[in-house]
Amino acid sequence: QVQLVESGGGLVQAGGSLRLSCAASGRTFRRYNMGWFRQAPGKEREFVAAIDWSGGSTDLADSVKGRFIISGDPRDNSKNTIYLQMNSLKPEDTGRYYCALDLSTAAKARRTGYNYWGQGTQVTVSS
Repeated sequence: QVQLVESGGGLVQAGGSLRLSCAASGRTFRRYNMGWFRQAPGKEREFVAAIDWSGGSTDLADSVKGRFIISGDPRDNSKNTIYLQMNSLKPEDTGRYYCALDLSTAAKARRTGYNYWGQGTQVTVSS
């Protein structure tokens, strides 16, 4: 089993920044492809960003390109921790942000096919 724990959410004014973190623990014996998703009230969960296990490839939703940055922790190859730096936040970025982990061995920044999910962290952007 793999556990994912997100942190860093909160309340911020439009134009502000937040940095989300996600740490994987449990049966994590190597690096994994990981991603961020979000869900606003009354809406379906949507893809935000992904990073492959090598850290060499990332993918961002069009709605966050130029504002959000996804990164991994380069200090330890056995550590599965990712970050989501969110800048120039807008009210429409409000939602619960979830971290996800993909068990496949191919290095790929995926938008689908994740096996494990965290409980999420709330991000609220006020206008």
